[in-house]
Amino acid sequence: MSDVPMQTAPMFEIQTSVLRRIVRNFTPNWFTVTMGTGALALVLNQYPVSVPHLRDVAAGLWLLNIAFFALFSLLYIARWIFFFHEAKRIFQHPVMSMFFGAIPMGLATIVNGFLVFGPDMIGDTAIAIAHGLWWVDAAMAVVCGVAIPYFMFTRQEHSIDKLTAVWLLPIVACEVAAASAGLLAPHLSASEGFLVLVLGYVLWACSVPLAMSILVLLFLRLTVHKLPDRDMGASAWLALGPIGTGALALLLLGNDAPGIFAANNLASVGDVALGLGVIGGIVFWGYGAWWLALAVLKTLRYMRQGLPFNLGWWGFTFPLAVYTLATLALARVTRLELFAVVGAVLTVCLAIFWMVVVTRTLLGAWRTTLFVSPCLKGLPEERFEADAV
Repeated sequence: MSDVPMQTAPMFEIQTSVLRRIVRNFTPNWFTVTMGTGALALVLNQYPVSVPHLRDVAAGLWLLNIAFFALFSLLYIARWIFFFHEAKRIFQHPVMSMFFGAIPMGLATIVNGFLVFGPDMIGDTAIAIAHGLWWVDAAMAVVCGVAIPYFMFTRQEHSIDKLTAVWLLPIVACEVAAASAGLLAPHLSASEGFLVLVLGYVLWACSVPLAMSILVLLFLRLTVHKLPDRDMGASAWLALGPIGTGALALLLLGNDAPGIFAANNLASVGDVALGLGVIGGIVFWGYGAWWLALAVLKTLRYMRQGLPFNLGWWGFTFPLAVYTLATLALARVTRLELFAVVGAVLTVCLAIFWMVVVTRTLLGAWRTTLFVSPCLKGLPEERFEADAV
């Protein structure tokens, strides 16, 4: 029996060391896991073909997504508590800082899930939770959308040849919150719904025009400097994000507009907003189809060269998910079979992508090979203990 403590102590020390290394290297790009998982849950719930128990699967994914978000939040908060001086280096990093936008976007999928799945589980309490979380999500999105570009202008080194679609991440968070506003507004009182609806359009305006200008720069960069390195190969799909979300937000907000604006003596404005939502959604969908085709071609080229796995592979999931949601929304509003068929095909592709990426992510997490913080590059390992609080 005297051997038990001697055997247990080294094992405890090893486990503690591994956990501390995970916390020290935990970065916000892990929240892209919640973006992809939560978005898949919402897409499966809208699959245009009746499949037994598919809604239950979707609800289960949403609950799993909440667990992911809670775990990642604890790990990232722990990094700021125990390794504050290293954690703040992220604001100088020109790539990793962009992933702050993944936090509010991941939270938005949870907000939307409370509206879609929550009422069947916990009743009207789900609406109240979604309402409160939406305000938190919108505030975080605005902070990311302003603060990260400010750091780009003042603290970081950027150049056109280094530009990738990752630049979109902190910007797109606002339009994701706008789409959530479109889901939330009909569940609120007339005055609260009107406020959320108007703010949804404001959030859309804070994001989509700027995101479209970044896509112009991205086209220039790809033309002049060709494709990014293989490590950034999955970023080819990120362009679908602002396009798909922009279309989805216009459709959802426009669908709410007639009733909410009419209740506030602005019925004619609501009719215009509905029309703009449909036309805008179709136009954005067509623009997204071009970027989708380009993403497929670029990915095929990368695959021939060998595409190394990293957390960036979650870029295969959430941009395609929001584009799929926009497609399915167009199918409902236009009743065109084209959108329903395309939406069904994209849903199957999305589910396959998610299964591949989540399997490799779990394997990499188990082996701890995915816990790498580029912000620590050049720091000696000895600082591991020195900077711990």
